[in-house]
Amino acid sequence: MRIRLTLRPAKGTFSLPRQYNEQIQGFIYRHLEEQLAAQIHNEGLLDPLGKRRLRFFTFSRLWGKWRAVNNEIYFFGPVQLVIASPMNSFLESLVTHLMRCRSLRLGDQPIGLEAIEVEMPVAPRRPLRVQALAPITVYSTFETAEGRRKTYYYSPWEPGFERLLLQNLARKARIWYGEEVPLEGRICPVKVSLRDKHIVKFKGTVIEGWTGVYELNLPPKLWEMAYHAGLGAKNSQGFGCIGIWEKK
Repeated sequence: MRIRLTLRPAKGTFSLPRQYNEQIQGFIYRHLEEQLAAQIHNEGLLDPLGKRRLRFFTFSRLWGKWRAVNNEIYFFGPVQLVIASPMNSFLESLVTHLMRCRSLRLGDQPIGLEAIEVEMPVAPRRPLRVQALAPITVYSTFETAEGRRKTYYYSPWEPGFERLLLQNLARKARIWYGEEVPLEGRICPVKVSLRDKHIVKFKGTVIEGWTGVYELNLPPKLWEMAYHAGLGAKNSQGFGCIGIWEKK
């Protein structure tokens, strides 16, 4: 399930830090039923074959008119935010609480809720071209000869990028469906350049990710995870949200 929020500044414009993923994530958690928010934030869903816990939601960047000034981004007029999750209870709770609130704040800025749209399901055609609505991050962590932990971020043109994306989708599908899902499919960059590289700082951690257009040729269960839970890692921190690409 996916929803699209249209948010309007209370005073015609509002500003957020350049690195505003944390503010969006906080906005989402604040408008969930308290017990559900705590369960997702603190527990998530555990991979039975590992120690990783996944939160199973993702969100886009803010889309609208904006201008960057120093360390802030100023938004003018309405902006849109896509939030996706395979957990219907998560999005139903969010919509219910947003509609009940008389006043909303994003970060420390007052905003108005102009519209909530539920996006129509997308049939898992093969292939499909998608646009990254938030940077896709793919990485490996290893130990150096000096005993230090190092994180390596992959670019879309490296073989590890596709391989790890598929492994990540298979892990999500295993947790969500409760069964092993065949690791198959292709994820290829189509319209991606160095301008699509983004360096994002989230709670003190520097994360590298990529936007652009990608072609996905995935079986239905892996497609469902990609479209509703996000591509790659750190989805609940605002990474890996995708949308159907429409040629302009």
